[in-house]
Parts: sequence; structure tokens; C-alpha cells
Amino acid sequence: MTATATTTRPLTVTEAIETRRSIRQFVQEPMNQDDLREILRLASLAPSANNVQTWRFAVVQNKELQAKLQEAAFGQAQVSNAPAVIVVYSDMEDTLANAEETIHPGMGEEQIKTRAARLRQQFEAQDSVQRGQWALTQANLAFAFLMLAARGLGYDTVPMLGFDPQKVKELLGLPEHVQFAGMLPIGKRAEEGFPHHRHSIDRITTFY
Repeated sequence: MTATATTTRPLTVTEAIETRRSIRQFVQEPMNQDDLREILRLASLAPSANNVQTWRFAVVQNKELQAKLQEAAFGQAQVSNAPAVIVVYSDMEDTLANAEETIHPGMGEEQIKTRAARLRQQFEAQDSVQRGQWALTQANLAFAFLMLAARGLGYDTVPMLGFDPQKVKELLGLPEHVQFAGMLPIGKRAEEGFPHHRHSIDRITTFY
């Protein structure tokens, strides 16, 4: 699977934010895989409490599977129109099972064991649903970073929450306990999308 690499300069953070649109019609060409991996790398730099990094990315570029995901998303055409779909979910059970991976290796073996044990102890009184809700807040941060990273490299996305979670889990072979931040079709825009309409800062802000 090949495609032309991104040749335009990366956008600034301000440009990426201001030019981001929810795009549902994409140029019909495969994504450049180097660009795709860079977008995922940048998204993985999202902040994370205790550095737990609970987010996981399922990248779908298989057209048959995209068509099935479209069915699970109530027929929304952008799922199969995009060259790729990134499903972002959190997996706190995997995070806890491999807690040692979240600790900085520079801390040394004993500190890594101690901190990993402390992390597990912090959540042992909660059930998987409660832990999953906490983990989802981390994945939501990565989801936002993913959209901005994509736009910064000249790609466009449309964040989606309208899908059947159970069907998506079945299609992707995901564990029952995972929770979804969203589904993100991604590619080069073939439409401009709607201009922003947002509340004023005074409408949404209280200064103290």
C-alpha cells in the first residue's frame, strides 16, 4: 500500500486548530504509511496521569472491514469513504497487567517494581468498569491529539461516537472491558466542510 508522501510544510498548532474541520468526503488514495505512523506517534505524546498511557489505536485500512465498521456505525458513509479509520479505545486491564511498562526505565528495577505495585494497588478496589472510566479520560486526550496531529500533517478527520460499541468490539476482536474514545476516519479532504460556529469566550468563561 503506497501513497505520495506529504510535501507541504507541517502546520503550526494554531493553524491546525483553526483549519480543522469535520470532513466526510475524502480523496480516494491510500494514506502514506510514514505519515500515518508519525500521526500515531504524535498522538501517543498526549499527557497521561501517572504515565499510564491507557489509549490503544486500531488502524483499519482493509476495505472489507471498513464496510463492516460502516454497518456498525449505522451506515455513516465516511467510514468506508476514508482511506483509513482509527478506532481509539482505552484498555485499563492491559495497562495494569503490564504496569512496569509505564514506569520510566531510568528509575531502576526496584523503583519500577515499587511504582508498578503502587499503581495496581490504587485501582484494586475498583471494578473493571470504574477503572475503565478513569482510563477513558486518558484516551480522550490522545483522541484530541490525534486529530490535531493529523491536521498538522495536512490530513483531515471526523470524530465519531455514533456506532454500536459491541459490534465494533466483535469486528476488531477487542476484549469486553475496553471503552471507546471514538472512531476517526482519516485522509485528505475532498470537501471544505462547514466553517466553525462557536460560542464567544465571554459566553463560556467565568474569570475569577
